[in-house]
Amino acid sequence: MADDKEKKEKEEKLAAEKKAKKERGALAAAENAKAKAAGEKKSKADRDSDKPTVEAVYPRLRTFYKEKVAPELMKELGFKSVMQVPRITKIVINCGLGRSTQNIKVIDQALKDVAAIAGQKPVATKSKVAISNFKLRAGLPIGVMVTLRGNQMYEFLDRLLSLALPRIRDFRGISDKGFDGAGNYTLGLKDQLVFPEVQYDTLDASFGMNITFVTTAKNDKEGRALLDKYSFPFRKRQTTQKAA
Repeated sequence: MADDKEKKEKEEKLAAEKKAKKERGALAAAENAKAKAAGEKKSKADRDSDKPTVEAVYPRLRTFYKEKVAPELMKELGFKSVMQVPRITKIVINCGLGRSTQNIKVIDQALKDVAAIAGQKPVATKSKVAISNFKLRAGLPIGVMVTLRGNQMYEFLDRLLSLALPRIRDFRGISDKGFDGAGNYTLGLKDQLVFPEVQYDTLDASFGMNITFVTTAKNDKEGRALLDKYSFPFRKRQTTQKAA
């Protein structure tokens, strides 16, 4: 009887020691995992601190609008909030290629050139109706267009004003009759070679384009004031004096 009691006490003692050992092991493992996680977090923070900080670079004309154009227009037009100041929301480049009904390769050339000019992939516009006199069927590609917004819009505008327009032969300014009454302006170009992105050696066919500047202006006066701040080279009208 005494032997059974000692044996039972011995088993209970061994079980208690085993349980305590297991608890100590679990506690040590948790502490090790915690220390490892803290070390990884610290090392990641150290790696991040070693990385060079990269600042966001915005297009030149976007910064120019925010810092100079908007404050000046607020003062000149008498706006109380910066949200009332007109701004360019998008630029639409549209090329009509009616001769593509005779030669479909003209569309491929236009898609390639407009993509290089705009920095964005354009889409082919298709005819909606069939006109037998022009040998036109519905659904045929007859043009190319692309819509630019955000940074790409400002980058294209900068290239247009700084590089493309000055390359026009005998350039005397652009017409100010392209406003539509709602503050939007459309500019027509006769040739895509004014853009330096288009290579003359690889040119198969030349084509013109319409470039529409869509703004938030309420009328043509506000739209003209906005474009003047971007230094659009509008042609100055000559006033003729009547003979006495």
